[in-house]
Amino acid sequence: MTSMDLPNSTAKQIFVLAGQSNMSGRGGVHNSQWDGVIPPDSAADPSRIFRLGPHLRWEAALEPLHQMIDADRICGVGPGMSFANAIKERVGAVGLVPCAVAGTAVKDWARGMAAYDNMVRRVKAAQGGGEIKALLWFQGEKDTFTEEDANVYKENIERFIVGVRQDLDLPSLPIILVSALKLAYLCEIVWV
Repeated sequence: MTSMDLPNSTAKQIFVLAGQSNMSGRGGVHNSQWDGVIPPDSAADPSRIFRLGPHLRWEAALEPLHQMIDADRICGVGPGMSFANAIKERVGAVGLVPCAVAGTAVKDWARGMAAYDNMVRRVKAAQGGGEIKALLWFQGEKDTFTEEDANVYKENIERFIVGVRQDLDLPSLPIILVSALKLAYLCEIVWV
């Protein structure tokens, strides 16, 4: 086996990365360019941290994780690699499935919408590479721009969670939510 075979032959604990720009990575992006600086906790580990690339093949993961996936934006450092580095000693090989799209509201992640359908397609492609362990969701800023959007966030995120679990046939899939808040419109998040 060569190092080129390693990403596709290694059984992985798989984590889905979804949401908006904070998840897809804006660390180090200034004036529409990424500065190329990678913090130590986001360093690559090509023998244990992999990503499902834009062509649905496993490859060694490195920053920017969402490059060519959040294709309309300049991507930088996000939370995915530091998360993988933090857990790799406990879980072994980590597979990351980047799916975040900058500038999206939770309603853009409803069934039938491009972001949602692309995420489901990518996760189904990843399932042969190991076990889907959780979905990490970092989103919400776009939903704080108006009181109306903030008021329906809970309903929309609950619908998203139910849909993901049904469409992936993973009824107990842990979904870890981080919500970025920008303005004064807040909503209560309830565990589903």
